[in-house]
Amino acid sequence: MAGSSHGHTPAAWTGVIIAFIGFCIAGAFMVMNQPLGFWAGLIVVGLGGVVGGAMRAAGMGQPKSQQQVVVRAEG
Repeated sequence: MAGSSHGHTPAAWTGVIIAFIGFCIAGAFMVMNQPLGFWAGLIVVGLGGVVGGAMRAAGMGQPKSQQQVVVRAEG
């Protein structure tokens, strides 16, 4: 995966960071026995996916296909 730059984009990093923060929020509120905060944390996790997808659609993600152009030398 290191050779393909999989996930090394601003869209991927931003989405994962937001989802991680939501996971931490949900975990903390679960331990504190606060269901409303737990569900709010899960909403933040989902928001991470939405933000990452929106950033990818805006061009900050990895292109869908990277076609290599082969130039043939005549001669």
